[in-house]
Amino acid sequence: MTECSPTANWQDPEWNTFHTWIEGVLKTTTATVTFTKKDGSERVMKCTLDPELLSAITVVEGKRERKIPEHSIAVYDTDIKEWRSFVVKSVKNIKFAMGE
Repeated sequence: MTECSPTANWQDPEWNTFHTWIEGVLKTTTATVTFTKKDGSERVMKCTLDPELLSAITVVEGKRERKIPEHSIAVYDTDIKEWRSFVVKSVKNIKFAMGE
């Protein structure tokens, strides 16, 4: 199991690198991401961006596309089988096993 936790003193370049790294990890495996929600509560989410594990997106005509903030990542929650997002700077920890 590989684990990574950002530090409080990171500057924008470190957060940008972390953002890119998380997306790369999630495109190849499922990870457990712990982050702080906007309401201050903690959320633990098992998620992925691995194309082989994603379900088809149903397009509903007339429904507006939801915009994801610039510093957020939209991910597929594998437990509830729905798309969710989190702010990269709210991540406390990410755990994953390669080849999971």
